[in-house]
Amino acid sequence: KALESSRTFCPVPPSHCSWRTLRRHRMQAVAIRRLGVLSRAVLGSGPCLRRWSFCAATAAIAAPGAGADAGSGPRAALRPRLASASASLSSSSCSSSSSSGGGDDEVRLARAAAVPAETDTAPATIFDKILSREIPAKVVHEDEKCLAFRDVSPKAPVHILVIPKERDGLTQLSKARDDQAAILGHLLLTAGRIGAAECPGGFRLVVNDGPDGCQSVYHLHIHVIGGRPLGWPHG
Repeated sequence: KALESSRTFCPVPPSHCSWRTLRRHRMQAVAIRRLGVLSRAVLGSGPCLRRWSFCAATAAIAAPGAGADAGSGPRAALRPRLASASASLSSSSCSSSSSSGGGDDEVRLARAAAVPAETDTAPATIFDKILSREIPAKVVHEDEKCLAFRDVSPKAPVHILVIPKERDGLTQLSKARDDQAAILGHLLLTAGRIGAAECPGGFRLVVNDGPDGCQSVYHLHIHVIGGRPLGWPHG
C-alpha cells in the first residue's frame, strides 16, 4: 500500500525506480497519511480538509529550513513538484464546500461571479410599472427579452416603444456594456420587425440619450415612428 501511495509523487512507474527512490517515496506517503489522520480528527472531513492536509504536508516538506535534510534527500527532491501543486490548490477557495450543499454553493458562487461589476442603482421608472402590469399599456409584442407597447403620447400615427425587460444598467445607450451586445441586437431586430409590420411604407427608429437627446425615461427604449412622411432633420 505504501508503494501504491508513493506513485502520487513518483514521476515514473515503481518498477523503473531504484530501491532508494521507492523507500523515499514510501516514507513521504506515510507522512502524508499521518497528517491526514490528524487533520480528520481535528477538522472533520470534506474538500476543505483535503486541501488543508495536502497543503500542510507540502509546507512541512517544502519549507526551506525544515529538518536536517533540508538541502538534500526526499524533501529536496519533492519540493519542486509539491510547490507547483500547492500553488494550484491555493488558487481555489474552499469556502463553497463548508456547507452540506457543496455543489449548489459552487453554482451560486459561479453565478455571483457573473454579476456585472456595475450594478443597476438607478431609480425605478414608469417602464418598471408597465412591466409589472401596475400600469396598463397597449402591448404589441412581448417575448422573453423585451416588451413593445404604444406610446401614450404619440408623435405620429404609429409610435411604439421597445424596451428590455431586464434593465441591468441599460439606462442609456451610452451606458451599454460589451456583454450587452446580444440584447441590443435583439431590441433593434424586434423594432425593425414591428416597424415593417406596422408601417409598410417606411418608418424611423429613434433612441434618445441624455438631457440633450431629450431622454425623459432612463430605461433604454427604441421609438418606432411611422405611419406618415417624416421630415428631416428630426428634432
